[in-house]
Amino acid sequence: MLELIKAGGWLMLPLIACSVIAMAIILERAWALRRGGIIPPHLVAQVWHQLKSRQLKPDQLKALRDGSSLGRILAAGLANWDQPRDIMTESIEDVGRHEAHSLGRFLNTLGTIAAVSPLIGLLGTVFGMIEVFNVISQVGLGQAGALAGGISQALITTAAGLIVAIPSLIAHRYFVRRVDDLIVEMEQEALKLVDVIHGQRSALGSAQA
Repeated sequence: MLELIKAGGWLMLPLIACSVIAMAIILERAWALRRGGIIPPHLVAQVWHQLKSRQLKPDQLKALRDGSSLGRILAAGLANWDQPRDIMTESIEDVGRHEAHSLGRFLNTLGTIAAVSPLIGLLGTVFGMIEVFNVISQVGLGQAGALAGGISQALITTAAGLIVAIPSLIAHRYFVRRVDDLIVEMEQEALKLVDVIHGQRSALGSAQA
């Protein structure tokens, strides 16, 4: 492996750095985007039960806000639970946009690595071919061993760039889709709470009338 890195030349260093960064981002996002940590099961039902029984105190609301992304979205809606539906929904959507930005953290970097790595490999190919032509101009085509260094650099950097780029691109596409799915699901869960609260309020208003 060390011989391949040496044969690839100095452009192998940024490719190695890209591979390390990409792997760190993939592992971090795989852990951070776990569904259970973002959308705890039955959270909406628990919040509604606490609200209905008047057990939702400020400290519990703070714990809800600090617990998960869905909790922060629900807390934004609950902060305006006595407001009209459109205001409550708007507050949920506003926090949802912030959560979408947070969930997509580092994904631009991962996408950049996926796009740049093949270009770095291609640059290594160009440098390798330049070296090959320099050798040809000096010693001619009769000495294959003299040409091996430039050819090795050209092939190794190209392969290394693709090795880094392909899994980075796959992971980037996967995480972007996962973030989109999680955001949609969180909005649906939050709107369930909005519907329940305003449905209960409408029922109480009709009963009092």
